[in-house]
Amino acid sequence: MTDALRPMTKQRLYEQVLERLRQYVADGGLRAGDRLPPERDLAQRLGVSRASVKQAIVVLEVQGLVEARHGGGTYLVRDSLDVEPVEKMVERRRRLPDVLEAREALETKLAELAAERRTEDDLAAMRSALAVMAEEIDRDGHGVEGDRLFHAAVTAAAHSSLLAEFMRSIAHQ
Repeated sequence: MTDALRPMTKQRLYEQVLERLRQYVADGGLRAGDRLPPERDLAQRLGVSRASVKQAIVVLEVQGLVEARHGGGTYLVRDSLDVEPVEKMVERRRRLPDVLEAREALETKLAELAAERRTEDDLAAMRSALAVMAEEIDRDGHGVEGDRLFHAAVTAAAHSSLLAEFMRSIAHQ
């Protein structure tokens, strides 16, 4: 008898926790840099042991989807807890140097145009983004949302709709 025809087993508890966490992140609109509730709270809300929650967190950490900081909580690394297919991950990594090169060129030009064209409102948006970033870092975060807001503010300050569209097209890559 082949291994493929072995008896079916019930889904492990930590796998059920993984599914619920994925749904929680999707339903809550959580994004990279956001913190998950503490393990104790998750265990209580899901009606499972902390060990089951811990197993699920370890799986997510190994998959590169969350970062667990000792005593500091668990933070999303990406905007979703969905596992990326291997083929897509390999293709994304292969293209990464090209994407980074294009992004660097775009950001340089956007910064140049922003310096020339910015308004007082644009400056206020950039300062606000930097304040968000500083607050996130003060809370032991990485400043991901503040960084995103800052780049968006610089892009807006360039007042170039076509370059902004180019930036949006490569941002997810």
